[in-house]
Amino acid sequence: MTADTTAFVSPPRHRHQAGLTLLVAAALTGTLGACGGAAARQPSAPVGADVSQQARLAELVRQDVAAGAPGVIVRVDDGHGRTIEIARQASWSRADHTLAAKDKFRMGSNTKTMVATVVLQLVAEHRLKLSDPVDAWLPGLVPNGSAITVRMLLNHTSGLFDYTDDPDVLKAFTGQDTRIWTPEELIAAGVRHDALFAPGTDYAYSNTNYVALGLVAEKATGHTLGDLIQQRIAGPLHLRNTYLVTGTDTDSGKDSDAGTAKSPVLAHGYEPDAARLAPLLPPGTPAGTAFAGPARSEGYVDTTWVNASTEWAAGGMVSTARDWARFDSALLSGKLLPAAQLKEMKTTVAEESEFPNRRYGLGLEKVTTPCGTVWGHNGQVPGYSSEAYTDATGRRTASVLTSTIFGLASPKAGAANQAVVNAAVCTMLGKPIPATAASPAA
Repeated sequence: MTADTTAFVSPPRHRHQAGLTLLVAAALTGTLGACGGAAARQPSAPVGADVSQQARLAELVRQDVAAGAPGVIVRVDDGHGRTIEIARQASWSRADHTLAAKDKFRMGSNTKTMVATVVLQLVAEHRLKLSDPVDAWLPGLVPNGSAITVRMLLNHTSGLFDYTDDPDVLKAFTGQDTRIWTPEELIAAGVRHDALFAPGTDYAYSNTNYVALGLVAEKATGHTLGDLIQQRIAGPLHLRNTYLVTGTDTDSGKDSDAGTAKSPVLAHGYEPDAARLAPLLPPGTPAGTAFAGPARSEGYVDTTWVNASTEWAAGGMVSTARDWARFDSALLSGKLLPAAQLKEMKTTVAEESEFPNRRYGLGLEKVTTPCGTVWGHNGQVPGYSSEAYTDATGRRTASVLTSTIFGLASPKAGAANQAVVNAAVCTMLGKPIPATAASPAA
């Protein structure tokens, strides 16, 4: 997506390499046709809510779907007991699933915040240290393992190559390769490429870091990462629809529109078919790159069941907007980490120069916006783009979940989606929606 000068939630970062990250970058700045026709679930109308602000937000969601998003879920909590929930989808997608605000969603790299929370809990318990070298836990698994520390993995200053930029992983990401990848294989796909820089000397976002962190957490505790997240976060916070997907997990996503608050269904995700994707592909992309999945209307394929084994600790969480808001709120309000570890999490380093308003902590981003400072993360996996933010106290939260990445490729679609995120965060912070957010580019 394309951000204007007032946009506070930038598109996915870290596009300095070839491969998958470049492919995603191309999608978010390229040109694809938009699809029209939308069906909506009416937004909630909480007592005391600013109806005009809510109506403007709902209109921006409508424009987002009209511009090309197959489906959008928005949830905003202003910290005063007033919650807005909106779900809207393209009419053609209703044949697969009727989208609801309570639906489950693949959260992508938002997973990193949850994994970092587990790691920092272990630090607080003196079971590992931020200064521990990777070799202390995973001897010989990564180059420079004696110089790369747990902290460097957490804040992306390790210099490790991102395994998602490896051509073989690209095949799995698009669903062309259906074999199950192990965490060790993902790391191997990253470290067979040269390091980007000496450990601790620069910043480069790398999913390899978080797969390594998942293995460190398992080694330090003797428990699986999924169990650690359930025992330490999802269980205590009663996040009943939040879990880590592994290579052997299945979630059909099929429903008869009978999901309940206790058992929401997995929202369907979509990406452009081969013909629509082809113009986006940057030079050097392997021939035949396309998303696997059943064909749908408007030149989309259903990517709901694309191989998820390449995500794991870097992006494998499934959740709902409500569950994730509860997690973000608990984290920033100090319910999950002692003050010392929360302070470490919020100690940031600069990201790439093109994103001066963003700084990266330990699995958590600090973003300076026209409406105020927010904390959170975003995530992208096939068919799912998610952005989740909160204020410094954890009292206010905002989430925007969109059922595509590459469907936002045109300038109009990207601007429309960006406008929704801008409006949601300003609404969360009790500020008027900026005129630039309310007027996405044509």
